[in-house]
Amino acid sequence: MESSILPFSPASGGKSCELPLPLLSTVVYISCLMPATGERFERAVAIMRRLRAPGGCPWDREQTFDSIKPYTLEETYEVLEAIDHRDWPELAGELGDLLLQVLFYAEMAEEQGSFSIDDVIERLSTKLVTRHPHVFGDVKADTSAEVKRNWEALKAEERRKRDGGDRAADENAASGTAKSILAGVSSAMPALLEAHKLSSRAAGAGFDWPNIDGLFDKLREETDELRENLKEFPEPGPRPQGLGVAGSGRVEIPQKLQERLEEEVGDLFFVLVNMARYLAVDPESALRKTNRKFKRRFQWMEERLHQAGRSADKASMEELEALWQRAKAEEKPA
Repeated sequence: MESSILPFSPASGGKSCELPLPLLSTVVYISCLMPATGERFERAVAIMRRLRAPGGCPWDREQTFDSIKPYTLEETYEVLEAIDHRDWPELAGELGDLLLQVLFYAEMAEEQGSFSIDDVIERLSTKLVTRHPHVFGDVKADTSAEVKRNWEALKAEERRKRDGGDRAADENAASGTAKSILAGVSSAMPALLEAHKLSSRAAGAGFDWPNIDGLFDKLREETDELRENLKEFPEPGPRPQGLGVAGSGRVEIPQKLQERLEEEVGDLFFVLVNMARYLAVDPESALRKTNRKFKRRFQWMEERLHQAGRSADKASMEELEALWQRAKAEEKPA
């Protein structure tokens, strides 16, 4: 089967060359001078187009916007993991995988006549220029805080224009309604990130604690409310659910109480997210690092028990706690 031909012309000097696109079962690397980033990008776009074209890859051709979504999320987390590990060679590969998701969506959109990769790049370039007037215009912003304020103001203006401009605002004012500053925060994103964005938007409007002490007071308030609801918990009270035969000895919790407990726990999470925001800590990253730390220490414990011919579920709580403290001590710098 012959492969399609993709022309490339170096930006300056040199000879133009023709690169055959990959065949169905192989990736063909052509030794050809490609000095420009744009040419490499165009080649990636053309490869994606070939995969989706008639006679291309059956798997790629049957994908849809919805079927690709889980891969986009997966690749995003793999990028974050590579950053956490400071694995720069791995990060380069993971960023390529994430870029593939962009190319995939853009190709499918072009096939249905919605937009193209050119539209994606053009909108990005325009947004970068318009949202950085302190670089590309005459607006003054000497600190990152000033830049952020300008950025949020420009985003708000863009939302206003997108929603119909002054006419729509006048109509909303006349009807007694207004566009919420929380509009546009997607509920499809991870809950920690959504909470961070919601509270950041509200804080930008002045709805925030004056100092960190107020957040600690709120944390105590929410903890007390959870404890108050636990007074209604059936005897003998909350117990770990992970041991024993599935369902055996499990206390039946009234639905109304379960709903209140879920609400109170959610309130606790929200306060903690606000603490993270207040301290300029990314809550998702912080929790992910704690997860990695817990996994590392627990697996260290398992290894010690395995060496003794035992498993974690056969050890007493006292022994596990002692091993946990040893695992923590092992990680302390000398």
